[in-house]
Amino acid sequence: MILIGYQGASTKLMAMCAEKNIGMSFCTPYGKFLCRVQGKVSGNILLRKKQYRISDDEYKSCLIAKNFIIGKLINYRNVLNRFKRDYADKFNKNVKKSIEYLSDTIKSVSKCEDLDNLRGLEGIGSKFYFEVFNELILINDESFRFDSRNRRPPLDRVNALLSFVYVLLSHDMASSLESVGLDPQAGFLHRDRPGRNGLALDMMEELRPYLCDRFVLKLINTKVIKHNDFIVKENGSVLMLEDARKSVLTAWQKRKKDIIKHPFLGEKIEIGLIPYVQSLLLARYLRGDLEEYPPYLMK
Repeated sequence: MILIGYQGASTKLMAMCAEKNIGMSFCTPYGKFLCRVQGKVSGNILLRKKQYRISDDEYKSCLIAKNFIIGKLINYRNVLNRFKRDYADKFNKNVKKSIEYLSDTIKSVSKCEDLDNLRGLEGIGSKFYFEVFNELILINDESFRFDSRNRRPPLDRVNALLSFVYVLLSHDMASSLESVGLDPQAGFLHRDRPGRNGLALDMMEELRPYLCDRFVLKLINTKVIKHNDFIVKENGSVLMLEDARKSVLTAWQKRKKDIIKHPFLGEKIEIGLIPYVQSLLLARYLRGDLEEYPPYLMK
């Protein structure tokens, strides 16, 4: 549960959420995280100790993190290939080159055994993808022109949307990890930092292209969100208005109810359960029930 704005929640509601293991996050009107209320820590202590040991081992961390990034880059490529399939008349050589570059980067990542190199390759792959992201915006409106990824603060409307939706996914991911007994802060790719959910950020990597980027593109291309749904501040930062945030949240919750077939499990699930299923698969890998962690790969 995510509360955006300075609305309160009764102690009865918070207690009920804690009893049912439902995380409650409080954010500013612009989506900045403030705090989180969660029930007692669940899960097997042996699982968390295994997680901490691997998190402190760079080589073993890289083995897991590599799959997060391979999943992310494959999904980047799949987003572009989906655009190629659906809008062949708008497909151009720049998008084609990015697809080729992403394929080469995926091969390099598969051979990587060092976290710093892995982070560098992830940055290269993201650069190839976001260089052509503007090509995927189909409406003729310069207000939604996208030149590069920026944040803290976002400097254009597209980045403001992306950042807001990434925050929504981060809350879902952290809650999912806790629900299967993992610590959302002890990551394998993102370095430890007080107050940062490193593992939640790790596992978001593979899900951003499918759950967030395509969602944002649809909001823009179908004109659910319009240029006047934002304000531009004197320092150049761009913020969404309250009604726009409500529209995004409504569409986000609606999409989470859509049914898809999970590529690894082969079972039909709601899109909103993907973070939980991936958390469960990671826990199974850490317990030794799976040979490797299977990232979520969109079709």
